[in-house]
Amino acid sequence: MIPRVTATVDLAAIRHNLGQVRRCAPRSRVMAAVKADAYGHGAVPVARALEDAGVDALAVACIEEAAQLREAHIRAPIAILEGVIAGEEASLAAYERLEIVVHDFWQVELLESLPSAASVGLWFKLDSGMHRLGFPLDAVPLLLDVLKRRPNWRLRGWMTHLACADEPENPMTAQQIAAFERVLDGVPGERSIANSAGLIAWPQARTNWVRPGLMLYGASPLPGKVGADLGLQPAMRLESRLIAVREYEAGAPVGYGAAYRCPERMRVGVAAVGYADGVHRSLRFGTPLVIRGRRVPLVGRVSMDMITLDLRAVPDAAVGDPVLLWGEGLPAEQLAECAGTLAYELFCGLTQRVRFRYVNA
Repeated sequence: MIPRVTATVDLAAIRHNLGQVRRCAPRSRVMAAVKADAYGHGAVPVARALEDAGVDALAVACIEEAAQLREAHIRAPIAILEGVIAGEEASLAAYERLEIVVHDFWQVELLESLPSAASVGLWFKLDSGMHRLGFPLDAVPLLLDVLKRRPNWRLRGWMTHLACADEPENPMTAQQIAAFERVLDGVPGERSIANSAGLIAWPQARTNWVRPGLMLYGASPLPGKVGADLGLQPAMRLESRLIAVREYEAGAPVGYGAAYRCPERMRVGVAAVGYADGVHRSLRFGTPLVIRGRRVPLVGRVSMDMITLDLRAVPDAAVGDPVLLWGEGLPAEQLAECAGTLAYELFCGLTQRVRFRYVNA
């Protein structure tokens, strides 16, 4: 069957972007975020590509994501960023030698219910100001006492998360970094602060470990920039195809609600992709897409299965022509801006109807 929508993931681009991370933070080890199905790119193939490229560790959100990687024989260290939430998860994490990020004392109690001989690798997450997950900064002495009680627990390190790293002028990031470093002064254990925005924009956040996510997939975490500005390569190319080409008179309505009307006699193309595939309904008129190497604007509302395009810039466009939604030549960051969202959400929002293919494995 011919797919209506195809996401082509270039694993060579993933490896290139890992190299850019290493060039940006040459003295740091890399914990690559492959949570949320590798930001919609496919957790198993992406994790394999990163493991083959020598990544130091992987990061997922939950035990289910970690189990998927272990079942696929991914042997790299894997950290569970939200930790465990039940005794059976704690037991499985210990059995699979997963690294558990602990952010609250109820999780400590959960882990203490394991047999005393259980070997557990831990990261302690501190709340340096984001106020989402993490122990209060003054809990560090109590956490050190926990480690003394459990000699089989291996401290992997201390981490925090930055709230405003994508705003280089915002003083909050420097305040968070300073607070984190101050409370850990003289405390053993490695440190991890930087996400993608942090390791690009804040050199002082490039500690023992960095945790890139979005930049691995070739998109910029900084507003006003696209991945190419940072030496990144887009890892995904999302394409549909034209399934109809029509010509309408000036004033003719196009799409639901007759919200768009043709300004003159013009050709309109229909592409077989819509919000059921993950394309945001909020995309505004004029959003650029690419046909035959030329940009064409979106006209009419995004519907469940189709979008409509102004073909005046491509008079030779025909049924069957590929329609590029994002990828090389059309950064996902630009489409995200037209939808009033972020590239993160575009990538993670693709549905099961999209056909994935992988190149340069």
